[in-house]
Parts: sequence; C-alpha cells; structure tokens
Amino acid sequence: MSGLESIRRKDFTASAKTADVSEALAVSSARKGIGGFSGQYRTGADLEKLFDELKISEDKFRVMIDTIPALVWCNLPDGSNEFLNQRWHDYTGLSEEEAHGWGWRVAFHPDDQEKLLDTWKGLLLSGEPGEIEARLRRFDGEYRWFLIRGVPHRDESGKIVNWYGTLTDIEDHKRAEQKLRQDERDLRRITDAIPQSIVIQSPEGIPLYANQAVLDYTGLTIEDVTTSDFRARIFHSEDLERLREERKAALLRGIPFEIEQRALRKDGQYRWFLIRYNPFHDEQGRLVRWYATGTDIEDRKRAEERTRNENVALREEIDRSSLFEEIVGSSAALRQVLSQVEKVSPTDSTVLISGETGTGKELIARAVHKRSNRSARAFIRVNCGAISPSLIASELFGHEKGAFTGALQRRIGRFEAADGGTIFLDEIGDLSIEVQIALLRVLQEREFERVGCSQSLPVDVRVLAATNRDLKSGVNAGTFRQDLFYRLNVFPIHLPSLSERVDDIPLLVEYFVDRYAQKAGKKFKDITSKTLALFQRYLWPENIRELQNVIERAVILCDNETFSIDETWLKLELPPPSGPVVPLAATLIEREKQMIEAGLAQCQGRVSGPSGAAHKLGIPRQTLDARILSLGINKHRFKTS
Repeated sequence: MSGLESIRRKDFTASAKTADVSEALAVSSARKGIGGFSGQYRTGADLEKLFDELKISEDKFRVMIDTIPALVWCNLPDGSNEFLNQRWHDYTGLSEEEAHGWGWRVAFHPDDQEKLLDTWKGLLLSGEPGEIEARLRRFDGEYRWFLIRGVPHRDESGKIVNWYGTLTDIEDHKRAEQKLRQDERDLRRITDAIPQSIVIQSPEGIPLYANQAVLDYTGLTIEDVTTSDFRARIFHSEDLERLREERKAALLRGIPFEIEQRALRKDGQYRWFLIRYNPFHDEQGRLVRWYATGTDIEDRKRAEERTRNENVALREEIDRSSLFEEIVGSSAALRQVLSQVEKVSPTDSTVLISGETGTGKELIARAVHKRSNRSARAFIRVNCGAISPSLIASELFGHEKGAFTGALQRRIGRFEAADGGTIFLDEIGDLSIEVQIALLRVLQEREFERVGCSQSLPVDVRVLAATNRDLKSGVNAGTFRQDLFYRLNVFPIHLPSLSERVDDIPLLVEYFVDRYAQKAGKKFKDITSKTLALFQRYLWPENIRELQNVIERAVILCDNETFSIDETWLKLELPPPSGPVVPLAATLIEREKQMIEAGLAQCQGRVSGPSGAAHKLGIPRQTLDARILSLGINKHRFKTS
C-alpha cells in the first residue's frame, strides 16, 4: 500500500481540468462521494481542498504508524507485501522498492526462510491469526530474533482484503531462554554425575525428573519417571502402604523430612534406601518443588537386622541351659577329637559331627565356631528334630507375608540370621527330602529363597551339622540324599561315647559335682573311690547327659560333705534273650560285644524296628549303632542271604 495517495489524486485533477470550472459537477444522489459529500455539486477548488485535507490526514496517520515502537507491515491476501513502516525500513536498510511484493524475504535469515514461508502460507490458507518466530537481519548485518504477529482484515462480505501485523524484537528473551535451557542442561549434567539418586517432584509429590543414577538403578526411562504409577513400580508395596499417610502429611507440612523404604533394582532385587525430602520455595514463600535424594542403606539395614538377630540368639542361648560349659577330659579319644577341631576351625569347610546322644556334639560345634574367623558373628543353633516338618522350611529360610495360613508378616529364617556367622544343624538326619534339596542349594549356590517368594537371597554362612544316626544307611534306604551327605561330610568328626572315655569319668564327675554344689549352696570335701568305681563300670547309654543328670540328683540328695550316689541308679537291666544264653566273658567289654552279637544273630543283622536287635536288647537304636561301630562288629555277617 502507498498510503492515502492510492485514491489517485492525479486522475481526479485531470477530470476537473477538462470540465468548465464554473460549472457544477452533478453527482447522483444514489452515489456516495469522497468524504461523504453525497448528492452535492463540487467545483475543482472544492476537490483540491478535499485532497489537501486527506493528505494532511494521511501524513498524520503515516507519522503515527512510523512512530509506533514496532515494525509494522501490511500484506495483500496473496501474502505479498503492500506496506512497511519506516521503522522496518530503517531497521533492515531495505528500500520500499526492495521490500515490496515478496522482496521482504531477503531480510530474514536463510535458515529460517523455509519455515517462515511454510508457516505464513499455512496462515493464508486458514485465514486465522498467527505467530511466527524468525531472525531478521539488521542494517549492519546482525540477525536478531523477532516475533511476527499477523491478523486478517475482512470486508463486509467476510472476504480478506489485507493482512496486518507487527514484528517485535525478542532477542533478549530468546537468549534468556537459551541460557535457561543451557543452565538446565548443565544442572542435569551435574545431577547426573552425582552418584546418588535424585528425583525432582511437584508440590504434591508427583515426580517430574530423575537423574541418571535413578535411571541406571531402576532401568526406567525419563518418560517412565513422569508417569502416575512411577512410585508403585519401584517401591515395595508394603512400604508404600506403610508410609502413605506419613508421606502425605509430611508433604502438606512443607518442611524437610525423611523416610526409609525399599526400591526395586532393575535386576529384580529390592534394596533399602533413605529418602530425604527437601522443599524449594519461591520469593513469595510458595512451595514450588520437592527435591528427594535417595541413599542406599541396604548394608546398614542388614547389619542392624543381623545385630538384632544375634541379640535374640544370644538371649536364647543365655536362657537355654547348655549341656556343659567347657570340654572336660584328657583321654586319647578326646584328644584326637580336639586335634581335629583345631585343624578344621580356621577353614570354612562344612563339618559333620556324629556320635551317640549326649556325647556333646553341640559343644564341639561351638568350639569350632569360637576358633574360626567367624567367632565375632552369630552362632545359630537349630534342632531339626524338634521342629514340625511342616514348619522346618520356614524356620530355616524364613517366609513372606501370606505365604501360608498364619503368616501375618515377613519372617527371616535362621540362615538369614546367621549371615556372616555359623549355623549348627543338630539332628540333620530328621530333615525331609524337600528341605534337604533346599539345604543342598544353600551349600552349593550360597543362596536360598524364603517360603512364598521366588527371589533368591545370597547368604554367607558356615554350616556345621550333627547327627546320631547312620546317614550312610539313610542314603542306602533312600531317606537321605547322597549328594547332600557328601556336601556335609567334607570334614567328619566322630565323638566317642562316654564308655570309650572311661579315663575321663573322674574328671567329669569332679567338674559336675563342683558345678551343681555351687548352685545348691553346698560344699563336698571328697568323693569316695567306691562311687568313682561305680561311675566307671556303668555303660552310660545316654552318655554325658545322663552322667550330668545323675550327679545333679545326687548333689540335691546328699546331706553330708562326702559325695555319694545310690547304686541302684546305675543298674542297666537288659531283657533276657529269647534264645540260648551267651556265656559271659571275663571282661565287661567282651561280655557287651558277645551280647550285641547274639542279639544281631537272633535278628539276622537287623538293628532297628520291632524285630531289631535294639528292641531285643532294650537299648536305643542310636546307642546300639554307636556300640557296634566302636566295638568293630560287622553286623552284615549276621544277615542271611
């Protein structure tokens, strides 16, 4: 547009010169003239005056447009330029002729022209107002960012007759945005370099961003972090339920707080984290962000739990009466056992302790633990024969909440409690095949699973086992796994029965008499030789445990300063054999051997069961097995083919 001069003043002036200036110009009353003077006669002088007024008005309008602190433009419906204000020309250095039509394009950055034209053509087609950002070249050759706004102007019929718009310098704004983005990138690089989990959250606690440490730990993407179920995906459901109200209340308070919860690692393992929440407020004091940092405290939690378990185990041991407080004796058989203990203790080898009931298998296990590198950690004892078969797996390996009826909460097992220390499995021969399989896995893989959980847990435990059964016979009978037997029997230690340690009996008697006399508030000056001889002649089928019980009873009943017992307490009555009586040998050992061989012969080599030799002789099967072994009796020669 060339301004109000587009009214074509020259055409009207030429028409006036060809007419008689004295004659009036007739204008139809149905036609509107310039300036609204319709239905009137105008002379050439009137027209000249009218054009002068219009020129003055146009100049004022032009001055106003040129004075506006913005670059103003007017385009035709096809998008070509019709008018640009003086500020535009001054800024770009282009003349009216250079910028007219589509010439204005050269003023924009070459890299922006394609996008600029595509967007502009899109606005022309839609007929809707719009905005475009592009770089405009200044007269000195510098490019600056401008915001281009355009709106259509329509006639009474709705047809677009022109496009009007402005260009506003936004260079400072763009630079501020760029700096802000750069600062944000720098901040993210810094937070990504921090080896600690960081999550930025909204005032309501909704995750907005997580640093690289979080993504590496969880295996999630930044898009996953901003989803509504992010917390449910990474935190343990029990912790979410437990901490829901506490976290909600803390977020509302708007002050720093911290919580402990388990986070799921990308390999499927949960680890404990300490989550610290720190609020960020704007200049008006409004809460705008929460910054949550996570610190891995799994090792600390394990140490705390291990300490609690060890304390529980210690209290159990204090409350429970042990069989004896120390090893007493100096016989050759006992010295051989102690030599084995000294050799195997510093290693991590599995030890299988065998022997009759009451020989002190647990005492030997404790001696191995105390002399090992694990002596500062827990010693956990489990009597496998005293626990219900349906509960033994839970007792050993723990269970998850809801694993079975009555499992109201998670419970850690004895293996987990003994992590880093020693576990002593007494009466290991009583384990079911299913539990034997799980125990074999612990020995082989050093990991286990809680009942009701498919997640494997690593464990570092030394296993000591004890039995009064013949496990080899169990292997042959199919009641004990052969592979487990060889895993347990890495270092076997066999405890001699008390009858094989006759030389230790006087020392044991003196030790137990002194022990129980102190408890009873009594003092004995001596022990008769008759009493000692009686102790040494007795077979002690229940071994040291029986000796301990007899002495405790005698201490209670003795009223003088000389310790003695009733001889009737130590009579071993054997049922008469159903066959011919075996002649008694000169010595007690030979007589015992002959009686056992006679019993085996009558039972065709069978030891256990209603028709076995143990039942015939009236002694426990375990005792008979031990005596057969110690006396060197080959029970297989009594079996019939």
